Amino acid sequence: MPTRKPFRFAAAIGFTLAMTAPFMAYGVDDSPAGQGSLEVYAELTQSGIAAISQMQSGQLIIGYHPFYLTPTSVQVATLNSDRKSSTPYPPEGSGLLQSCRNPDGSFLPPVNGRYDFCIDWVLGFHADANGILWILDSAKSTDRSDPAHPRPSALHAKYVGWDTKSNKLHKVIDLDAVTVPQSQHNDFAIDLKHGVLIDADEAIGEDSNGVGNKAALVVSDIATGKSRRVLQGDRHVTPNADPIRWTTQAGVPAASWGLGVGVDGIALDHKQEWLYFAPLSGYEMYRVRMSDLLDTALSDAQLSAKVEFYAHKPYNGGLTIDARNNLYLTEVGKHTIGIIPPDTREYRRYVSDPKMIWPDGVTYASNGFMYSGAAQLIQTGAFQSNATPSGKASNGPPYRVYRFRPEAPGTPGS
Repeated sequence: MPTRKPFRFAAAIGFTLAMTAPFMAYGVDDSPAGQGSLEVYAELTQSGIAAISQMQSGQLIIGYHPFYLTPTSVQVATLNSDRKSSTPYPPEGSGLLQSCRNPDGSFLPPVNGRYDFCIDWVLGFHADANGILWILDSAKSTDRSDPAHPRPSALHAKYVGWDTKSNKLHKVIDLDAVTVPQSQHNDFAIDLKHGVLIDADEAIGEDSNGVGNKAALVVSDIATGKSRRVLQGDRHVTPNADPIRWTTQAGVPAASWGLGVGVDGIALDHKQEWLYFAPLSGYEMYRVRMSDLLDTALSDAQLSAKVEFYAHKPYNGGLTIDARNNLYLTEVGKHTIGIIPPDTREYRRYVSDPKMIWPDGVTYASNGFMYSGAAQLIQTGAFQSNATPSGKASNGPPYRVYRFRPEAPGTPGS
């Protein structure tokens, strides 16, 4: 096992904020990329944003971070044109509920022994090229041992595939067989070439003690619904021992939390040949060929031997990639989104804003911009109370959505 050393980035970029010129066809538009294009696109009042994607209609869809949610809060929403509000998505009355609970916190009864009609705890979603919005429901809004509202045995982690064209439920893929008590299914990549979804289970859920040592990749066949859990506990997916640290931001003093988060960021190149992934609490970016990941004849040890070290990095949450294989990373504990170019494989900061507190998900949109939401996680009670006994939550509106131009186009919704 290689020695894991704290990461030091190649270069830092100073902050400027500039509005972009009106959008023109990508490749013709001479607007600046990176820091020169960074702008606050929306300011919301409800909550910090985790996931962000784009539907085929061009409409942005956002996910409010489950750290903030009450049982009846909106989880997935479309961003309204005023850029200050959102509307639940799928729409109310469409057949998919935003919560599996009653207003008093008790769980709704299952239908035919299943909870396919609702979502419980969502960190990741993406729209595919067929117009299906895939929502990854980790189903962990409460521990099984919660005496007030015990978790129903029928409530399983799952993918919900929602057809955005017909506005109907397309498919549900049950993940119970590949979910362990420590699971926290975070984000995923869509591979339509091979017909699979690949999810990063960071394993900081129930019974994990915050160490992430059960982290794994989960490969799900879209057609059959069958899933495999691979590389559980492998060094390429488990966290570094260093705590999560953050700098002084928005009145929150610098501190740390000894939380060890396993594989988190995950992205697939546009040729659907290489899968890139990394533990959030880790200084290395890895990649593996999809042909190897899908080879069921390989044992976990043999698959691990096929995983390649790709680049050094800081702790990161969100991850995406453009058509030229530039990787974009949301840097944890900072107010920065960085880039790893394929030629140098050296991380550098790409866009920064002191008010961009904990950018989380990042996605490419068809108008040539990448979008990310500032989740403000280090200001939540969970982080502050673990950093210092007197720590109190200081998060609050506006909850910002940022956008910037990348080095090259990407896949919309990814």
